[in-house]
Amino acid sequence: MLTADDKKLIQQVWEKVFSRQDDLGAEALERMFITYPQTKTYFPHFDLHHGSDQIRSHGKKVVSALGSAVKSLDNLSQALSELSNLHAYNLRVDPTHFALQLLSQCFQVVLAVHLGNDYTPEVHAAFDKFMSAVAAVLAEKYR
Repeated sequence: MLTADDKKLIQQVWEKVFSRQDDLGAEALERMFITYPQTKTYFPHFDLHHGSDQIRSHGKKVVSALGSAVKSLDNLSQALSELSNLHAYNLRVDPTHFALQLLSQCFQVVLAVHLGNDYTPEVHAAFDKFMSAVAAVLAEKYR
């Protein structure tokens, strides 16, 4: 699914994301909660105000998991196995309510805003494929 060029672009983008992962993850979550308010129902125990510690902490976890996936682009299933198990078996997140596609859109907007001209159409396409692959892997446990 991901070409060698896609993988190279994703890794290059990730080098720029890594140093700001806490901020970018929180910003993507906040954007998701504003753009798709129905997603707030999956976080009833969170303080959803701008800059809350819970949003920052969860944003960091999300981006950290994506970073693990970037390091293992050739074996996403193994890299995300623990996270997939957590959502499917421990948290019992209904796959129809798994907001990764919505979060993916928001994260890509955040990347575009922060990377500016470095977020080319080619980077966008590669990152979109990557996020789709991540979503597919996380949904594997539901089959």
